[in-house]
Amino acid sequence: MIASRRLAMANFWVAISAFAVAAAMALMQALSRADLDLPWRTAKMYYLSVTAHGVLMALVFTTFFIMGLGYVIGERALGRPIELKRLAWGSFWVALLGTALTAWTILWGKASVLYTFYPPLKAHPLFYIGAALLVIGSWGWCWVMIRSYRVWKRENPSQRLPLAVHGMLATVIIWILATIGVAAEVVLMLIPWSLGIVDKVDPVLARILFWWFGHPLVYFWLLPAYVVWYTMAPKIAGGKLFSDPLARLVFVLFIVLSTPVGFHHQFMDPGVSAGWKLFHTFNTMWILFPSFITAFTVIASFEVAGRMKGAKGWFDWLEELPWGNPAFSSVALAMLMFAVGGFGGAINASFGMNAMIHNTAWVQGHFHTTVGTAVALTFMGISYYLVPKLLGRDLELSLLARIQPYLWFGGMLLFSIANHLTGLAGMPRRIYQFEYGGSEIAESWIAGTGISAVGGVLLFASSLCFVAVMFGTGLAGQKREQPAIEFAEPLESPGDRAPILDRWRVWVVVAVVLVIAAYVIPIVQHLGAETFGSRGLSPF
Repeated sequence: MIASRRLAMANFWVAISAFAVAAAMALMQALSRADLDLPWRTAKMYYLSVTAHGVLMALVFTTFFIMGLGYVIGERALGRPIELKRLAWGSFWVALLGTALTAWTILWGKASVLYTFYPPLKAHPLFYIGAALLVIGSWGWCWVMIRSYRVWKRENPSQRLPLAVHGMLATVIIWILATIGVAAEVVLMLIPWSLGIVDKVDPVLARILFWWFGHPLVYFWLLPAYVVWYTMAPKIAGGKLFSDPLARLVFVLFIVLSTPVGFHHQFMDPGVSAGWKLFHTFNTMWILFPSFITAFTVIASFEVAGRMKGAKGWFDWLEELPWGNPAFSSVALAMLMFAVGGFGGAINASFGMNAMIHNTAWVQGHFHTTVGTAVALTFMGISYYLVPKLLGRDLELSLLARIQPYLWFGGMLLFSIANHLTGLAGMPRRIYQFEYGGSEIAESWIAGTGISAVGGVLLFASSLCFVAVMFGTGLAGQKREQPAIEFAEPLESPGDRAPILDRWRVWVVVAVVLVIAAYVIPIVQHLGAETFGSRGLSPF
């Protein structure tokens, strides 16, 4: 099992390094949007940093961390080494090469196309080739996880799949379904276009293919966080999981509903009919349901932990939870912030209300409460639990680890609330300067951008704490045998209840049918209509 530990840590170190660079880029953006007179503040540097932050944080940090987490869970929960280690290592190096190519073109100033890389914004070909290699490497991870599950199932035909692996397999399925869209966009459209093989590209089709991938990507990030919430956080809190079947139901619902939701990001786009937008709106609203189940189940699990420690009153169980343990406090604060962001998500998914906040600072405020906290803070928190165990070292700089989640939570509150309010006041997102020639409306945003900058500084300080603890543990932590990685037991054994939730073929078929209905049909309709291509634009 030594090889798997090294494999997991290799993925974690890439994720942590990408996080560190992305955090520095985020600080520059927050200060720049506050209109501070910084010596290196230019439009070119601003949009370079926006692209680097989005790609490194949202794609590299998350993908490598999830792959590392998958290897840890696959080995520990199944009680056997993972399969296909050579493929796992080969996939790691392919993904790392792709990351290096993509990061180099961004930092070189040849790919300031933002995280979404919408055409006609045009990047250097190596940007798209690197992105494709990152996805290909992740597909290797997917096959390793699937193969390890199938071998375990053949060896244990009568046993029920451990819940943690159930959640990771759901993540794998969502990722495979989602990346079909972006792979088609990058390989069939953007790489030939950037190489000059074709002169024009269809921006509407590219956006459709991107959002086939773009919103399910959120659930690729979120489901591993849910795995942590369901299977590790209750154990860290000193309790048990409230319900195993409810957790399995949540993972299955995400498989079915994650992908056919992307058109709610294109409410303002031409080329997509109102009927298809409405279909995706319904799916987006339905996917709120598994998150409501999660909120109930995980909070109930925390209450169980508090009552197992002697709490008797209505709310005194909260006092019994280990708020000084960063592995727990990170998850609890991430969940609280996710609840705030979830209400904003319902607004984004509603056509009428979306029209009011579309492409405003509201969107980045919402995004950072959900993915930027629910996922990132959970990943940071579980790192405090996993990394010392994988390295066999004590956690270094424990005081920084304890204060880091609270710094992140406070900083994100300031950042997110300010962006929500300035967005409602009409402030656009992704802009370098917002003065608009001294407009009175633009002047009303100044206080909000200042508060957002303060939040950004706190978030950067929190990021420094996390990175320092991780590298401090890896380089200077005292070597010592650590307790085993453990998963929460359910209050009641699931037994053979709801076996349909473990029948993967059924749910994959349902998901594929929905994907075909949600994307293949409208894409065919779009291709049958008159379309117009666009030449590339490289503003810097």
